[in-house]
Amino acid sequence: MARKVTKGFVKLEWVCPNCDGRNPGPEKTCQSCGAPQPENVQFQRASEEQLITDEKVAEAVRSGADIHCGFCGTRNPASAVTCSQCGGDLKEGMARQAGQVLQAAPAAPKIINCANCGFENPGTARTCTQCGSPLPKTEAQKPVQAQAAAAQKSAPQKKKTNWLLFGGIGAFLLFCCVAIVAMFLIPSSSVQGTVTDVQWQTSVPVQEVQAVDYSNERGSAPSDAYNVSCYTESEEVCTERVEDTGTGYGEVVQECRTETQEYCSYTRDEWTTIQTYDLSGNDLYPEYANPSIIGDQRIGATSEKLTVYFSTPDGQETYSATSISEFQQFQVGSVWTLNLNVLGGVVSVER
Repeated sequence: MARKVTKGFVKLEWVCPNCDGRNPGPEKTCQSCGAPQPENVQFQRASEEQLITDEKVAEAVRSGADIHCGFCGTRNPASAVTCSQCGGDLKEGMARQAGQVLQAAPAAPKIINCANCGFENPGTARTCTQCGSPLPKTEAQKPVQAQAAAAQKSAPQKKKTNWLLFGGIGAFLLFCCVAIVAMFLIPSSSVQGTVTDVQWQTSVPVQEVQAVDYSNERGSAPSDAYNVSCYTESEEVCTERVEDTGTGYGEVVQECRTETQEYCSYTRDEWTTIQTYDLSGNDLYPEYANPSIIGDQRIGATSEKLTVYFSTPDGQETYSATSISEFQQFQVGSVWTLNLNVLGGVVSVER
């Protein structure tokens, strides 16, 4: 189960739609033009944040989100009964939304040029030190909607996927795959070849049930395992987020959960190859060994390697037949057309 802890608070800010002035979150009216903060103007995280643990701030946050007067729109603290601007009953007002997870603001630039006079100001300044005009804010990301915030309470925030980067990597890998196919599997030339020799090799494995030990395998032991010994490793995983409280302050929330993983050592009885019987020859009729088995032994899956040797004007080429029926077509002295890839390897053969 996740454990939620409040580490403190950070002061948010909002941008006045009347003059574009940036204001500290607790300020209810614009410091540049005096216009009140409208209900639809959202709080944003500042480029530079300092963790606040002051109890007065915590008490203000605990009192609830600020309320916009239903008569004049003025923003009032949640503890107010009447509007500080018009005296209207705040029961008719609307509380600001709270609980949205706010994404971090981009880092403040070193210098901000004033749009009014062109003066260079420090990146953290809100108003021009030369003419007093509001300074533009570096473009911040929009707050995450409340629905997304609810989902993120139980999961870490995910970084935005860079689809352009993945697309470029995918295109490069696809190009490499096509190039490999072209080099090894697509014929680029052909040559006449005469069969000079054939060779076959066969393998027959003998297997028996043996105890196989596994050590520190991830996950639970199989149902047929014995001598089982398991242990669990735990890891504390924490994520941190900033939630809009509707008061001009963001609550810094740390959510931690314990992730566990089981590892097991055990023994299983499995069919194991104890000996392989090989035969070889230079004719078109492969043979397989017929070993004797006893007790709980068995014959495993047989395998074969079927090689054909060609003489060509450019030298000797080899080809691996895919089946015994194909292999038996290559009579010594027969002539075939060999299709070669760009590296000179035989891709296919035909009469």
